[in-house]
Amino acid sequence: MSLDGFIAPGSPGELMGRQWMELQAWVFPQRFFRENLKLGGGGEEGRDNDILRETFERTGASVLGKRMFDAGEQMWPAEAPFHTPVFVVTHERRDPWVRPGGTTFHFVNDGIEAALEQAREAAGDRDVRIGGGGAPILQYVNAGLVDEFSISLSPVLFGSGVRLFEGVDADRVGLERIRAESSPRATHLTYAVRRR
Repeated sequence: MSLDGFIAPGSPGELMGRQWMELQAWVFPQRFFRENLKLGGGGEEGRDNDILRETFERTGASVLGKRMFDAGEQMWPAEAPFHTPVFVVTHERRDPWVRPGGTTFHFVNDGIEAALEQAREAAGDRDVRIGGGGAPILQYVNAGLVDEFSISLSPVLFGSGVRLFEGVDADRVGLERIRAESSPRATHLTYAVRRR
């Protein structure tokens, strides 16, 4: 998330553009990121790298919104970076899309609860990661379906775009800080979500 609260540019055409690249700049040099996307050897080690690896290792399935999937479908390599089942919340009917390396995208047409139920079953005893975009994350938070969330706060300003918490039901959603860690590239925040 940018320092001013945005997680993506406002225009779908800019989704993987300059602002997105600046927002994600802390990720690109990490050894785990490079290994996961098969970008060759090298890369930085340290706490940022450890956080990426830990998140990946504890995730058994992911849920994405259609906008995030559409942008990724164009940008991800053939071996998509999830290596687990991914459930895309959409109105589009589509057969599962199997990618090399263990990622299969399943398209769920009957709402966020159904996508989460399928993801929980696929994840087993591992976590389900609600990977974005902003609208699905907010829907899950407001529905009381998120136990914990992590934000990597990048030292950039967007000025406009998609805000992560725009429209959050603050009367129902309470937070309890679990962890806050800073690195030269980002500040990593983890919160438990509680009902107020």
